[in-house]
Amino acid sequence: MQDSTISSWGAQDRFQAHFIVKVNVTNPSKYVARTILKTQGHFATKKVVSVRWDGGMLADELNKDAQLNDLIAKQSVKDATIFVDPSDNGVRLYSKWENSHDFKITKDMYAIYDKIAECVKKI
Repeated sequence: MQDSTISSWGAQDRFQAHFIVKVNVTNPSKYVARTILKTQGHFATKKVVSVRWDGGMLADELNKDAQLNDLIAKQSVKDATIFVDPSDNGVRLYSKWENSHDFKITKDMYAIYDKIAECVKKI
């Protein structure tokens, strides 16, 4: 009998970079955050106009950093969609899944994740 949890399509060429910030997470709800994007245009011409963070105390701190939010607004919709989730021994920062041809971390994306990590360590 075949296992029903195995995908009939086989391995997928999807990748996702996760940045882990090692901190002692005493209250996980403080570290939950995600970007809420205001966009204009449709489909391929869709552009990010502004960024707002939704979540706990970390989201409040990230909303105060106008320079960070301006840098995120310059990214594509896919790259500007950022999630922050706490785990047992740290906080995980990540974006949407990418296929193997589009998967990359630019200097700007690294700078964005670095600024978010600084805010995580401050809390």
